[in-house]
Amino acid sequence: MKVELDDILFWMDAIRNSDDRYRTLESFWKGQIKSKVWLVEKLEEMRSTSYKKLNIAVYGGWNGVLASLLFNSKLPIENIISIDIDPTCKEIAKTVNMRQVMEGRFESVTADMTTYTAMADIVINTSCEHITQEQYNSWLTNQPDDALFVLQSNNYFELDEHVRCSIDLEDFVRMSNVNTLWQDKMELPKYNRFMIIGQKNV
Repeated sequence: MKVELDDILFWMDAIRNSDDRYRTLESFWKGQIKSKVWLVEKLEEMRSTSYKKLNIAVYGGWNGVLASLLFNSKLPIENIISIDIDPTCKEIAKTVNMRQVMEGRFESVTADMTTYTAMADIVINTSCEHITQEQYNSWLTNQPDDALFVLQSNNYFELDEHVRCSIDLEDFVRMSNVNTLWQDKMELPKYNRFMIIGQKNV
């Protein structure tokens, strides 16, 4: 995957301007980037024949790095909205995606994902381990019935903020309650990352 040089420079601006540079740098750790590139490349593969301009919602969008990688992909993207409950993420995500902000194609929103609904063709949640099963169920119910869902979680139980990790891929599929079109895991040094692409059971 190739990333535009201008975008990389905006990434550096986001880190430099951050009040907590180390926390912002966590968005660029190897495991984080590998997991996001994996997601982007799989979506490219599954949507290779799509010419429709896509609206994408990223829940738990954090500092907007996934959105930036998506914009650098081969996907025909109209707009991306990144939703995160942490208010410090909004300005960082806007800086990371500054080219698309200037084009009117990126928006960063501070909101609780369990009560927020974005009308999108593709709904992404890479933070499934950060919300309880009850919260996840509420989030899923509020999403568009006809969207394609991309979900990621892991088995990294050591972090206190990981309140809903999965033991293995099968466990994650069971907890996610979607009609699974594709599923797999990525083995990383400290944990396994699980990913599902599917549709709502309606």
